[in-house]
Amino acid sequence: MKNHRAWLGAAVFATTLLAGLPARADEVVADLSNHLIAINSSFTGTSVVLFGATDGPGDIVAVVRGPEHEVTVWRKAKVLGIWANAEAVEFANVPSFYAVAASRPIEDVVPASMAALYKIGVGNLKFEPKSAIAPSRLVIFTEALVRQQQHAGLFPTRADPVSFLGERLFRANIAFPANVPTGTYLVEVFLIRNREVVGAQTTPLIVSKVGVDAAVFNFASGEAAAYGAIAVVMAVVAGWLASLPFRSI
Repeated sequence: MKNHRAWLGAAVFATTLLAGLPARADEVVADLSNHLIAINSSFTGTSVVLFGATDGPGDIVAVVRGPEHEVTVWRKAKVLGIWANAEAVEFANVPSFYAVAASRPIEDVVPASMAALYKIGVGNLKFEPKSAIAPSRLVIFTEALVRQQQHAGLFPTRADPVSFLGERLFRANIAFPANVPTGTYLVEVFLIRNREVVGAQTTPLIVSKVGVDAAVFNFASGEAAAYGAIAVVMAVVAGWLASLPFRSI
């Protein structure tokens, strides 16, 4: 109930803001209930409320895109009777997270050409291999990449629903899994009428480690050699301590 009142109040504020703007073509105002997802040792996933208002009837499609990074996809094959990694393709521009929310099925809201233009839907993402590869092989590895990301929960297979209160106020719950990568995310909100994008807004979202987890992560990233040495020493000490009870036997 408290969350419902919070987003409703924020959406009403967005509507008031729209009313105060100079007359113009179509417009949409959107925001998030929280611009920071803090990850600590007890983090098990969370959701963020996307809310906003439009200046009239229309459909809303939102795309949540995480920072791009490199991903390697391996193909296994039998080598001397044993399954092993036999071939790999490295992709350079893979979103670390990609999700869509929509007020109606995407295919009912925008034509395929427009969905491709605005990269709405995983099928409209263009993954670039770092080295040359035959088109037929690229298709196979691209499909494997998508399956890999979906299996990890980083490319949700279903669009989150966008609900309306009346014709102007909207909201959606964007879910993030426990393994959501850190970085700066972009939430793109599209207002669509008559299968045309008539308004858009982009809002940032930060996913960051906090507390002891952040300190360890930063140390491991910035001082990799020292972190590795400490890890080895700790492993040796742990092994030595584990052996002590048996020495007295």
